[in-house]
Amino acid sequence: MKKHPPFSLERLWAILVKEFTQMRRDRLTFAMMLGIPLIQLMLFGYAINSDPRHLPAAVLLADDGPQGRTLLYALQNSTYFDFTRQVRTETEGHDLLARGQVQFVVNIPQNFSRDLLRGERPSVLIEADATDPAATGIALGSLGTLLNTALANDLKGPLAFLNATPGPVDLRVHALYNPEVVTQYNIVPGLMGVILTMTMVMITGLAITRERERGTMENLLAMPTRPAEVLIGKITPYIMIGYIQVAVILIAARVLFHVPMHGSIPLLLIVALVFIAANLAMGITFSTIAKNQLQAMQMTFFMFLPSMLLSGFMFPFRGMPHWAQWVGEVFPLTHFLRIVRGILLKGNGLPDVARELWPIALFAVIMMTLGIKRYRQTLD
Repeated sequence: MKKHPPFSLERLWAILVKEFTQMRRDRLTFAMMLGIPLIQLMLFGYAINSDPRHLPAAVLLADDGPQGRTLLYALQNSTYFDFTRQVRTETEGHDLLARGQVQFVVNIPQNFSRDLLRGERPSVLIEADATDPAATGIALGSLGTLLNTALANDLKGPLAFLNATPGPVDLRVHALYNPEVVTQYNIVPGLMGVILTMTMVMITGLAITRERERGTMENLLAMPTRPAEVLIGKITPYIMIGYIQVAVILIAARVLFHVPMHGSIPLLLIVALVFIAANLAMGITFSTIAKNQLQAMQMTFFMFLPSMLLSGFMFPFRGMPHWAQWVGEVFPLTHFLRIVRGILLKGNGLPDVARELWPIALFAVIMMTLGIKRYRQTLD
């Protein structure tokens, strides 16, 4: 009887050929292996920025004097502030902050230039949306030095004495919605969206592939059901699981982290339903594309990574370049983070969150439509 050698190059070569052949046939997995490192390089190399600049700001300019204009130009030239709106009342500025349309409101009061030249140290009020401390912290930290040097060219000669300590302008900063700059107030509400995205997409992403691998797909296809009925029936039970997760996070946020809840919890639950449905529809669509559970998991991770990084959860959204912000606007998580933080921290109502709710609903409809079209009535 011929003995086989303990190690054979021929057998090794046969195994290598088999593995490369299998890799070539599994194109989706091979694409993920190349795509995920490329996405990470692009996001961390180009999109992520911990020093956000060109933040949208509004100005309430009640003084038309030259010193007030000089101050605004100095803020603009610092590259931290982009004045995109001019408001007439403080209420209008607060509405813009509540809806997240601006990050700052600069209030230059009446008679600013007159009081400045008299040496009365007029006050400049800057209100900031502090729901995301990382987005506003560096800009607010630069204000002290900036305001003390902005008027240096105007205060010369007989006015040079105004440059003496403590400076010509009294700076007052109001960090709204999170005055103590508590990081948990920003992170914990955002975790609701991150956890729902990860779990809902992953659970439903395995729904049809699991049926196919277990051999129960034939029974499902033999039933007199329509694709819409099958897909909706598969995602509906997980809505209850999503609500359980929401309840656990809300209770923990209140009891453990003392997150303020100024808005309507019923409104948040209604919005969460739309968000959960969008993620479940995306998972079902992945489930109809993937050939097995491994591919479904890979597709989930492939989507979850840019969604988390580009949504504003980990890094300031407005600190990213414009192309990254456009990509981030596609993901439901981006809009849900703004909604949940707005409801809990700002007390926003339905009119305030409507502009962020409809993109989530549209995404859910598109994903469910794709899932229904991809679902096949046969195994072929």
